[in-house]
Amino acid sequence: MTIRVLLADDQALLRSAFRVLVDSEPDMEVVGEASDGAEAVRLTREQRADVVLMDIRMPGTDGLAATRMISADASLAHVRVVILTTFEVDDYVVQSLRAGASGFLGKGSEPDELLSAIRVAAGGEALLSPAATKGLIARFLAQGDTSDEDRDPARAQRLAALTVREREVLVLVAGGHSNDEIAERLEVSPLTVKTHVNRAMAKLGARDRAQLVVIAYESGLVRPRVE
Repeated sequence: MTIRVLLADDQALLRSAFRVLVDSEPDMEVVGEASDGAEAVRLTREQRADVVLMDIRMPGTDGLAATRMISADASLAHVRVVILTTFEVDDYVVQSLRAGASGFLGKGSEPDELLSAIRVAAGGEALLSPAATKGLIARFLAQGDTSDEDRDPARAQRLAALTVREREVLVLVAGGHSNDEIAERLEVSPLTVKTHVNRAMAKLGARDRAQLVVIAYESGLVRPRVE
């Protein structure tokens, strides 16, 4: 199956570079280019994109608003948005994940990393690396997003649907641990961990691992601490 990729960035030169890279792969193709968020949303619908590489800072409708629109559209439930940032964790990353993005990637990433991110996102797997997850936790701390006033009671209630082991795995995911690391800690197979992660996502209505991290902190299940 060919992965249909949409490029959303206000820099034409950067879009051209991404297009050449993506179109060089036999399993993916660029189906459109957008210079602002509104155009990105429209083309995502028209071109039936699977993955949108979305820049945050664009004129008019920015990438954050566009990500919200895509995530809120039931007909685009299959679409995965990968946020492109100048830094791996910037001022908008937490908001982007809350808006429904599947993860984020630095614009300075190696070509192979970008192509891998597209494939991972299209496959519905986790896009946040453990290092990126730790950065996200640091951003929560810096923004004070884990205060009691900011807890989401609805999400906290939904945690009741998780089994004890699923909650345990969720805590470790939110701590920035990979499936292999979690498997080693719990003395189970990585496949078993993946099953628990998938079940937790289904029960909590999370698209992917990135959303699990957000839910874990917003619900109050995990309270990060400065080491």
